[in-house]
Amino acid sequence: MEHLEARKISVLFVCMGNICRSPTADAVFKHHVRSAGVEHLIHIDSAGTHAYHIGEPPDRRSQQAALKRGYSMQGLRARRVAQEDFSRFQYILAMDHHNLEELQQDCPSQYIGRLGLLLQYSNQWDTYQEVPDPYYGGNHGFERVLDLVENASQGLLRHILGKEIHAK
Repeated sequence: MEHLEARKISVLFVCMGNICRSPTADAVFKHHVRSAGVEHLIHIDSAGTHAYHIGEPPDRRSQQAALKRGYSMQGLRARRVAQEDFSRFQYILAMDHHNLEELQQDCPSQYIGRLGLLLQYSNQWDTYQEVPDPYYGGNHGFERVLDLVENASQGLLRHILGKEIHAK
């Protein structure tokens, strides 16, 4: 654990507008990190590939679904991925292939290895590779996002802690 404490790990979750999926991942992962007692070791943020909702809070339906499960999105505001994010974050995890492609187009070549899909850390990877966008659907879509993000968040945390512990 000493190696992990020597350098803070940073994780950025990315979707299109930063009002549904990526703030959900932000809130859920923060919860798991706090529960594991390692919040001082991991910095978490979220952003969007498009500037549709800059400064807005997460979608009301996302917030309601998250609150039902004990996750708070209080204080989160939409922002667009900035060029400096590619150097600041070790893990830049898109919710779907489309947003991953957007990131790959903008990412300097030396940081391309930091990009990935959130669900690559899920034990449901064989079934789901993308977190579906719930924006235009019903409330069940927001519940599905939470199901997938919860599973992948646990896997991501295990990966980060395991990788850093074994790197000593």
